[in-house]
Amino acid sequence: MTQILIAEDETRLAAFIEKGLRKQGFTTAIAQDGQQAINIARDGDFDLMLLDLGLPIVDGWAVLKELRSQGETRPIIIVTALKDNRDKATALSMGANDYLTKPFHFSDLLERVCTQLEAARTQTKS
Repeated sequence: MTQILIAEDETRLAAFIEKGLRKQGFTTAIAQDGQQAINIARDGDFDLMLLDLGLPIVDGWAVLKELRSQGETRPIIIVTALKDNRDKATALSMGANDYLTKPFHFSDLLERVCTQLEAARTQTKS
């Protein structure tokens, strides 16, 4: 079963994403701050992470930097209200696999999740 880590501090948005992903057959976990996200990621219990950049305690930028510096290769999709192209370019250069701005349609999120999971599977096979 595919496990998706949702690192999002907005409770209603996290619940919305979780409900939609579970309907699609995914298993989910929610981290409400950056430190929780790092801890769950260190346990290795996820196949993909949805990461908000505006997390409390440790922000999403620091989470991304920490995970990539530790050699974490699983897909990370940034889900954020930051719409500036410079933020997107920075996140992608730091190792994010994709960048989606809020608000978004769930179908767009799901398409990106499936694309990244398939790419990770293909990369693992080669």
